[in-house]
Amino acid sequence: MIGKLTHQYKATILITTPTFLSAYIRRCDTEQFKSLRMVMAGAEKLKSNLAEEFKQKFGIEPMEGYGCTELSPAVSINLPDQDKGGQIQKAQKRGTIGLPLPGIAVKILDQNTFQPLGPNQSGLLFIKGPNVMKGYLNQPEKTKEVIKDSWYATGDIAQMDEDGFLTITDRLSRFSKIAGEMVPHIKIEEAIHKVLHSSEQVAVVASVSDEKKGERLVVFYTKDVDVSSLVGGLKNDGLPNLWIPDVDSFYRIDSIPLLGSGKLDFNSIKHRAKEIFAKNN
Repeated sequence: MIGKLTHQYKATILITTPTFLSAYIRRCDTEQFKSLRMVMAGAEKLKSNLAEEFKQKFGIEPMEGYGCTELSPAVSINLPDQDKGGQIQKAQKRGTIGLPLPGIAVKILDQNTFQPLGPNQSGLLFIKGPNVMKGYLNQPEKTKEVIKDSWYATGDIAQMDEDGFLTITDRLSRFSKIAGEMVPHIKIEEAIHKVLHSSEQVAVVASVSDEKKGERLVVFYTKDVDVSSLVGGLKNDGLPNLWIPDVDSFYRIDSIPLLGSGKLDFNSIKHRAKEIFAKNN
């Protein structure tokens, strides 16, 4: 339907999510998106191979942006590069969430010391500007937890390069503390999809409590997979041993829970992980 409407009304801007981009690649004709001048993706990480597949089919590069409900909702965005007489102003970098919008300040702090970090160092992302909410309705304590001196704590782990482009590396809530080490779920998911040669989200990582190591990784997947070969592929890919889930921690499910926006439904995923792991152990 989106393809038909875009073609019918000669739409020029498409705002969507990576999950829907994947569906457009499979189900829309090249001609249907011929009128588009800009494609914006948000709500979840835009994988580089998915962006390349979309560009190859439709001839236009999807641009990634970032925001959240508490920030009205945009923070940063990639835009097409500007070429003026051979002088190019860089406005996009694939894999990043772009440059902060005008009037918005960004700082990245160390997770433990809360000291400012330099370029290309990952830490907690804080945002300040006119886009920051006043607070959660009738929840002053919750508001104090996330807004400190007008800075909003996003709960995202990010880094900024020398040119000011931001990259989200993970959610603070999407880490597991295993044997004292912080293990990022998104890095494991990226490695799994790389081994499977898949641009679609066919696997998601969660965690459950573990008496010995603190937490244990759980992987849900939706396609036929030789789990032993997959684990071997993760080892060959150089993933740290502590980050590699056990073979018996992989579970096949019909579909990965998603919200209406196309985002992963982390609450449902975590609940299902606890449920399945308790049932099988």
